Amino acid sequence: MNQLLSAVTTDLQTLFRQEVELAKAEVRDEASRAGKAAGMFGGAGFAGYMVLLFLSLAAVLGLANVIDGGWAALVVAALWGIAGALLFLKGRAGMKAVSPKPERTVETMKENAQWARHPTK
Repeated sequence: MNQLLSAVTTDLQTLFRQEVELAKAEVRDEASRAGKAAGMFGGAGFAGYMVLLFLSLAAVLGLANVIDGGWAALVVAALWGIAGALLFLKGRAGMKAVSPKPERTVETMKENAQWARHPTK
């Protein structure tokens, strides 16, 4: 009986260690992918910023032919404020969909706990 209990305890310890390693691997993999994507977004954001800066300048100069230059700059700034607010709302909704919890590990830990309570099933 002692040997059986010892074997079960050893198996549970091994299983627990494997689950912890799985969780670490999952989190590491997700963090790596998120980091690479963030780097790409950073580069794209800077390039987009430069394009939009010059397009905004062109819009201000174009509107300055129709209305006063100050008002033209204010109109372009207001349009950018609206665009920024919409992008913020969309980004916030996207972040709510991100799950920082290692889903597979949580599921297997639940299965392991169920098995530990009823090992013969």
